[in-house]
Amino acid sequence: MTEIFASDDDRHGWPQAILFDLDGTLIDSAPDIAAAVNELLSGDDLPTLSVDAVRGMIGNGVKKLVERAYASQGKPVEGDALNTVTGRMMGIYGKHLTKATTAMPGALELIAAYHDAGVKIAVVTNKPEAFTHEILKHFGIDGQVDVVVGGDTGPARKPEPDMLYHALSVLGLPVSRALMVGDSPADIGAARAAKMASIAVHGGYTNVPVDQLGADVVISDLTGLASAIEFLKAPVKGQS
Repeated sequence: MTEIFASDDDRHGWPQAILFDLDGTLIDSAPDIAAAVNELLSGDDLPTLSVDAVRGMIGNGVKKLVERAYASQGKPVEGDALNTVTGRMMGIYGKHLTKATTAMPGALELIAAYHDAGVKIAVVTNKPEAFTHEILKHFGIDGQVDVVVGGDTGPARKPEPDMLYHALSVLGLPVSRALMVGDSPADIGAARAAKMASIAVHGGYTNVPVDQLGADVVISDLTGLASAIEFLKAPVKGQS
């Protein structure tokens, strides 16, 4: 388990910030992403993919998604060709952001509750920042999120820790006062690299079993987040 607290005093008021992943954590965007991928593939006369197939390709940004989708069809793209196809994908997906995307169970209520309690909220995602803001506005929570760090914001993407550091820099808080919540190896890998406490959520987009991601706590869905936080705050047995 991550070494979160140097003393019992540190447990009070923790966490001051919660950093959430977006896709697979706060929202189920796979249907819209799949629709965009299939429109892209159809434009090159390639077979379409199932939503479940695309779900397994999500993670590490749009370019990696496009690369995986074309590779799955035996038509790998790289270099300038990959950049061109990724540009096409961005234009297509920009029209599909909220048509079939839904909020994960408990997500909207959770964001509102922690915002009202004075906890700073960050969304840290490899999805482009403008797309992220549009999705948050669609669900009515953009005003409750204090900072958005997207894949094009600037810092190295997850699983590097840089995006988490950037969010905390904007919020003016140290790593020890924050918690990362995500569903994928990129999310938990970034938290571990930052030495930040992390909670992994089942039901997202990962090819690695959630219990093997290395998070401090694993929960079935976001409705279990409050209990998981209390578990992390509890003194370790035998600790003064």
